[in-house]
Amino acid sequence: MNNHLRTSFILAIICCSQLVLKAQTDTGIIADGATPQLISREFKFTEGPATDKAGNIYFTDQPNNKIWIYNTNGSLTLFLDSAGRSNGLYFDKKGNLLSCADEQMQLWSIDKHKKITVLINDLNNKKLNGPNDLWVSPRGDIYFTDPYYQRKWWARTKPELEAEKVYVLTRGSKTPVAVVDSLQRPNGIVGTPDGKYLYVADIKGNKTYRYAINKNGTLSQAQLFVNMGSDGITLDNKGNVYLTGKGVTVFNSHGQQITHIPIPEKWTANVAFGGKKRNTLFITASEAIYVLEMKVKGVE
Repeated sequence: MNNHLRTSFILAIICCSQLVLKAQTDTGIIADGATPQLISREFKFTEGPATDKAGNIYFTDQPNNKIWIYNTNGSLTLFLDSAGRSNGLYFDKKGNLLSCADEQMQLWSIDKHKKITVLINDLNNKKLNGPNDLWVSPRGDIYFTDPYYQRKWWARTKPELEAEKVYVLTRGSKTPVAVVDSLQRPNGIVGTPDGKYLYVADIKGNKTYRYAINKNGTLSQAQLFVNMGSDGITLDNKGNVYLTGKGVTVFNSHGQQITHIPIPEKWTANVAFGGKKRNTLFITASEAIYVLEMKVKGVE
């Protein structure tokens, strides 16, 4: 091959590589030219983002026992101190902030005046493992995961329950009922806005499943969605599923990976959409929080 042909061949390879790279990164979901922007690194471990009706994002710093607000104007304010070692958060239809209060293995409801109501204290006189993440269905049923992670603030050193399960607290009930008991360690959870499907990540089994939600709140038709576990999960208005761990990995509704968003932190715990237009992806990652402007919007 002469020098001219060799040069042309190399240029063709480079061009093809650039096209492949563009096809992999230009998925149509991230705003043009946008990259994750660091907002703050003043925390110990951030988790549980939840968005209120105005687009403000509430999130937890569990080791420091606080709940913070990232407002739509870009400012940070402390919402609640002594926050029950809250982990996952979610707003119900009445605007109450539901919290996986890990300190006493409870589920809380916090109203706008910061009044706390304990929704679940135990299960048949046994303490839960430690509610981790939750989602509220359109009809008001609360689904939550209950993995066991030994916490340094606990006096106990072993669980009181035999397995790590997914539960539902149906509307009007005071007792949670197990709806999934086949996972090694359920963690991230989210449902579709029409209330038809529930995604649950088995972080220890490194898989994420999709279930059909029945009219009575039970689950059926378990399907393997992807061979990847996750700490937190969210959805966008295109039906894409966002999983976390090493950055944020996005799959379409068929379980095909469409992009990966690298985050320069040890661990990416959770994600949620917020902002006035719900097109800001808010990312909790170890000691930090990040935002990324998107073309898609959140549906939670």
